[in-house]
Amino acid sequence: MSFAVRASSYRIHCLQLIEVKMGTLSFAFCVLFAFGHLHAQEKVWQPSPGHTQVPIWPGAVPDATPIAGPETMGTNSKDLVAGRPWIHVDAVSQPTMTVYSPKGKNTGDAVVVFPGGGYWILAIDLEGTEVCDWLTSRGITAVLLKYRVPGEDKFPRSGCYPNSPEALEDAQRTVALVRFHAADWHIDPHKIGVLGFSAGGHLSAAISTHFDKRLYPAVDAADKESCRPDFAVAIYPGHMLENTSKEFELNPAVPVTSKTPPTFLLQAEDDPVDDVENSLVYYEALKKAGVPVEMHLYAQGGHAFGLRRTKFPVTEWPQLVEKWLKTIRMISE
Repeated sequence: MSFAVRASSYRIHCLQLIEVKMGTLSFAFCVLFAFGHLHAQEKVWQPSPGHTQVPIWPGAVPDATPIAGPETMGTNSKDLVAGRPWIHVDAVSQPTMTVYSPKGKNTGDAVVVFPGGGYWILAIDLEGTEVCDWLTSRGITAVLLKYRVPGEDKFPRSGCYPNSPEALEDAQRTVALVRFHAADWHIDPHKIGVLGFSAGGHLSAAISTHFDKRLYPAVDAADKESCRPDFAVAIYPGHMLENTSKEFELNPAVPVTSKTPPTFLLQAEDDPVDDVENSLVYYEALKKAGVPVEMHLYAQGGHAFGLRRTKFPVTEWPQLVEKWLKTIRMISE
């Protein structure tokens, strides 16, 4: 999703320090309250009742850079998706993860979800919580990553790796944390995947090709775990093409090898934001490297549809992903 949203400023007060424990994972974080004239864009996002977001870094975040201002949440009621508004989170400087446990049967699989937003904002419900609800309904543990984004496009280090390492660092750290706490969260450590949209789709590819070496110094025992996903799903990914005059060449910052995990790609050919060649060029590189890959292209559907159903067949993609996960034996029949 590539919408520019301007963040409004307001005063934030840290009123209380609360310790959150998830299995053996323990963090301290501040409860934030906003004061002043609040409107749609002057709120701090919180997950639904029963879920708690916790920081992924126990101390200072690595490679911290200035951003637009305090974190905010807003509602986009102009660019409707399936006739409904969507919520965006802006100016994220303190990344968090929220664990959504399966409803009923537990397959043992886990998926770290990367919302899109052009690496400027996060479409936190459309490409985040709604996706987590679908995954948990299928017996899969979902982990929503609220990774760092600046909220505005004026910062020189904002954007994707290697121009900015922050989002990829957050992704590496989160996959390692999920694997570290696999027993606590009833997850198979060999069935941990990633799923992202637009910029988040690029992040899925980035972590699929940057897992042998951390971009940050290890901070605790979790960083001894592998951050390689066991599978990856990229929905209408962006930033996959070489940003030069060369035609149809993969972005060299996504160095595909035979160790890149099995990948699922989906995009609409009339995507007005990220050209369909983003999927095509990645598909070709994966095939050449001998990586199992499945790609679905649809004539219509546009961009940023999430999993909201529309009149276009492309929005039936969740069923395709479920079948693919069975094909690669990540979930049983």
